[in-house]
Amino acid sequence: MMRSALIELQFLPPISYFALLSSFDEVILEKCEHYVKQTYRNRCYINTPAGKELLPVPVTSKSGKVMITDVKIDYDQKWLKPSWRKLQSAYGKAPFFEHYADELHAVLFKKFIFLYDLNLELLSLCLKWLDKEISIRQSERYEKEIIPPVYDLRNHINPKNAVLPNKYHNVVTYPQVFGSKFVPNLSLLDLIFCMGPDAILIVRKSLEAQ
Repeated sequence: MMRSALIELQFLPPISYFALLSSFDEVILEKCEHYVKQTYRNRCYINTPAGKELLPVPVTSKSGKVMITDVKIDYDQKWLKPSWRKLQSAYGKAPFFEHYADELHAVLFKKFIFLYDLNLELLSLCLKWLDKEISIRQSERYEKEIIPPVYDLRNHINPKNAVLPNKYHNVVTYPQVFGSKFVPNLSLLDLIFCMGPDAILIVRKSLEAQ
């Protein structure tokens, strides 16, 4: 029987997100939800000389119930170039930064109007980097209760809950650019820039270690 999971789109998600996706045959992206603040939908975490650091995408919709597909990126805050400089500072010396940087830059600087569209494009790019083929479709309506065999994994990978991700993957260390202490479950960017084509091996090992 095909294993299917329903999950929200995130901005350059953490490694646990991809470990979770890798354990399913089909992924259904929640397209009909309301936007939820302070989640990975518009932020990720990277490793910098100062340690773990937030990389946010500012949005214009900040109050009331707004459909995720209607949430607009706020370019008036001039966040894009500073964010790219932060990525260059964090990963410019990583072994595989130059190999992947141009593709990432091209997507980010398309200046998508809507957050959902940016996240969808970035998800496709990340799966391409991992050389991982997963059947992906988008939800057609919002359903509060999900009936098996579909697994409801919405909001399971959440920056407010550091415990839940450990249900889906065990931390597998790899060489990072900064620090003597390993920083787990950062954005997939950290793993990609540091490990390149071997990134998928770390994702697989994190599942095998369970």
